[in-house]
Amino acid sequence: MATEEASRRRRLGLRTAVALPTVVAILSLATGITNISVGVTISGPLGGIVPEAIQEAAGFTGTLTGFVLLLAARSLQRRFRVGWYLTMFLLPITALQGLIQASIYSLPLVVLSLVALPTLAVNYRRFDRSVTLSSAQIAAIIALSGTLAYGTLGSYTLREEYVAIDTLTDAFYYTVVTASTVGYGDMTPQSQQARLFGLSVVVLGTASFAVALGSVLGPAIEARLARTLGTMTDSDYDLLEDHVVILGIGDLTESLLEELGDRSEFVVVTDDQDQASDFQRRNVNVVVGDPSDEGPLSSAGIEQAGTVIVATESDAADALAILTARQLNPDARIVAAATSRENIEKLRHAGADIVFSPAAIGGHLLGQSALGNRDVEQFLDGTRDE
Repeated sequence: MATEEASRRRRLGLRTAVALPTVVAILSLATGITNISVGVTISGPLGGIVPEAIQEAAGFTGTLTGFVLLLAARSLQRRFRVGWYLTMFLLPITALQGLIQASIYSLPLVVLSLVALPTLAVNYRRFDRSVTLSSAQIAAIIALSGTLAYGTLGSYTLREEYVAIDTLTDAFYYTVVTASTVGYGDMTPQSQQARLFGLSVVVLGTASFAVALGSVLGPAIEARLARTLGTMTDSDYDLLEDHVVILGIGDLTESLLEELGDRSEFVVVTDDQDQASDFQRRNVNVVVGDPSDEGPLSSAGIEQAGTVIVATESDAADALAILTARQLNPDARIVAAATSRENIEKLRHAGADIVFSPAAIGGHLLGQSALGNRDVEQFLDGTRDE
C-alpha cells in the first residue's frame, strides 16, 4: 500500500508539472489575442518605466510565446528533457509579459507562471528522455533549411532585379511567402533571371515543405493508428510510472491479468490484433505491436516501468523481448516464464532477473500432491476457491 501511495503521489506531481505549463500557454494565447483584438490599454505597474513600444510588443509577443509554450508542454507530456529546458526558459517570459500588460486578463497568467516554475523544477528528474530524430526527419530539416538559405541569399543577391527587396529581412520574407506559395505580390521580379529564380524557390519550397510535413506527421499518424485499439490516451501512457508491462500473450496471460487486477497499473503489448480488440472490450490497456520492437515498448512506457513480465509460448521470442526491454530500461525487474527447462539459463543471460518453468513447477506440485503433501493440497484448494 505504501508503494502504491508513493507511486500515486509521483504521478500526481508529474501530471501537475505538465498541466500547469499547459494552462499558462493557453492563458498567454488568450491574453495576447484579447489585447490585440480588444485593444486593451497597457498601464501596469511598469507603465512609467518600460517604453511604450515594449508595452505594446508584450501584447503581440504573448500570443507567440503562448504557442511555443504549448509545443513545449506537449514535449513535457512525452517527458523530453529539451521540453523541460524550453518551458523553464519561457515561463519567466510569460510572467514578465503578463506583468508588463498588467490587465485584468494577465493577472492569472503572472500567478500561474510563477507557481509552475518551482513545480516543474522539483520534477526535473522525471523528464529524462532525449529527442531522437530519424534519418528522414534529419533530411527534411536539412532540405527545408537549405531551401530557406538558398532563397534568402539568392533573392538578396538579385535584389536590384526585384521590387522592395532591400535587406536580408526582406529577402527572407520573400523566400517564405514564395516557398509556401502564399505570394502576396508586394515583392515581384523585374527580369527574366529573377523570374526563373523565383520559380526555383517555389519548386524547392513546396517539395521541402511537403517532405518536412510528411516526416513529422507520418510517425504521429502511424502511432495513432497503432493505438486505435488501446484504451488509454497518448498522455496517459506517457505519464505511467512504476507500472507493469506484459510483453506478449500466452497461456498464463489470463491468470496473470486476474492476479494483477486492480492491484497495479499494467499495459499489454501484443501483435495479435484480435486479442487486442478483446482486451479493449474488457478495458485492458493494450498497445498493438511486436513485443520485441522498441516502438511499441516505448509507447507502453517501458522506460518508466517497474516490472516487465514475459510469458509467451515461444522462448526465442521471449528472449528478443527481454533483450529489448533490458536495453530500454536497465533498472526494470524482468520476470520470465520458460516453456522449456533448458532455456531458463538462456533467458537469464538475455537479461531476465527471475526465470521459472511453469511445466516444472506444475510437475513438482502434482508429485507432491500425489505423495500426500497437505500443504500443496491446501494451496491448490485455495487456488480453486479464487
